[in-house]
Amino acid sequence: MGKIIVNSNNQTTFNNNVDYCVGTGRLGLALTEEYLKELKFVQDMIGFSYIRGHGLFSDDVAIYQEYEEDGQIKVEYNYTYIDRIFDRFLELGIRPYLELGFMPEKLASGTQTIFYWKGNTTPPKDYKKWTNMVIALLEHLKNRYGQEVTSWPIEVWNEPNLPGFWYKADMEEYFKLFKETFLAIKTYDSRFKVGGPAICGVRDAEWIKGFLDFCKKEGICPDRITRHHYTVEFPERIGHYDYSKLEDSKMRFENLKSTRDIVDSYEEFKDLPIHLTEFSTSYTPRGVIHDTNLNAAYLARQLSGLGDVNEAYSYWTFGDVFEEQGVQNSLFHGGFGMVAAGNIPKPTFWTFYFFKQLKLFSQDCVYRDDNAVIVKSDRGYAGILWNIDEEDQVKEISFAFGEKQNKSGQDAEEYTLVTKTVDETCCNPLKLWHDLGEPAYPTREETELIKSAAWPLVESSVVKADDSVALVKVLVRKNGVVYFTLTKRSFTPDRGYDYDKVVSFH
Repeated sequence: MGKIIVNSNNQTTFNNNVDYCVGTGRLGLALTEEYLKELKFVQDMIGFSYIRGHGLFSDDVAIYQEYEEDGQIKVEYNYTYIDRIFDRFLELGIRPYLELGFMPEKLASGTQTIFYWKGNTTPPKDYKKWTNMVIALLEHLKNRYGQEVTSWPIEVWNEPNLPGFWYKADMEEYFKLFKETFLAIKTYDSRFKVGGPAICGVRDAEWIKGFLDFCKKEGICPDRITRHHYTVEFPERIGHYDYSKLEDSKMRFENLKSTRDIVDSYEEFKDLPIHLTEFSTSYTPRGVIHDTNLNAAYLARQLSGLGDVNEAYSYWTFGDVFEEQGVQNSLFHGGFGMVAAGNIPKPTFWTFYFFKQLKLFSQDCVYRDDNAVIVKSDRGYAGILWNIDEEDQVKEISFAFGEKQNKSGQDAEEYTLVTKTVDETCCNPLKLWHDLGEPAYPTREETELIKSAAWPLVESSVVKADDSVALVKVLVRKNGVVYFTLTKRSFTPDRGYDYDKVVSFH
């Protein structure tokens, strides 16, 4: 039995920024109905502040246009689709985190593309036309949405350290892109915050150090450092699907700390904010772990610690409308999303929901370890417990309130314990889908049935606090995540109502 002792006078660091930003597939997908349904569900239930996705300048959004007139090639911009997309985002209470990419075909210096939807990943053939396009968009957005646009975060490109995302992973060419873009934006309006280098995995320390050396030499200071964070070993591909082994959480946190240490080693850049503009377990959109309860438990530990050295972190992605490797083949296909088609919440969805509820309850953390985080407010306590791939456990939690609750012979204070449990037994839509025969395209009735298995088990009890201490026991099964609240109970029964008599009446 795991024992936890919670003292109301304790104070522990816990930076819970779970709702700052969430990822999405390419922005053009926001023109589809299913995408917007999934985003609305996520916003209604959790409510993220920003959304970041690829393809802002890709041809399906159609911003950059060229035409010939009087024998000259001229440029014009088309904001029809981006206005439609951003209007809907704002209606849903979420704002763009502007990732500047990929390259419009007519502005590209080469033909290299990535993904099913062929995002061009080569540098611009004309940097002035590139920066003109960026500034024209920012000006348009300010005219349409007002001065608040200057608070929308900006990131230059995506994963330039990977040759698929940036031609030959050319470090010096990316540094040029960053400098030209950064200076153009700051000249236009210095209030915009611009970050980079948005790297992922490969040679991360070399890239971060090289980027900061370049910025120091050029006398520019990025407003934030951005990078990505995935936590699996190289996957095994079987058919359509990728099978990956999770990496050790401690090792992954140490990797994040190494980036913080590199940044802080420069006097010019010490304490610059770091944004994880993408994070998840598997880095492929067919990573079967994404649909599991294990994913939810592992990410609970991630969310408990990502704020230690990073100002912000953005889960990749909110929903399963995603087409990097083509249109998905089945309902549960290992998609990045925390929500599957039909607004079926995966177990991971509830991990994010629970951390948002924890933030709403209080930011005063009184206990944190590798498998738990607990906060307090004047209402009582709230916490999240998780169990990563271990046998079922009973957590015994002793809450010390700091002063005796039963003064002057009064009865002990009563508290209401509410638990919301997500585990393989009680909240496992993947298992029900499997037991139904793994229908690739479930009917409406099958979808509703699977969705009914995708909600936490809610249980409650009354706990007495004797001599300033309340003791509770919470079952956390293998790959489970449990959210609980322990709040003061105000018992005000109506005249003549006897609950014990009601439930025992024959």
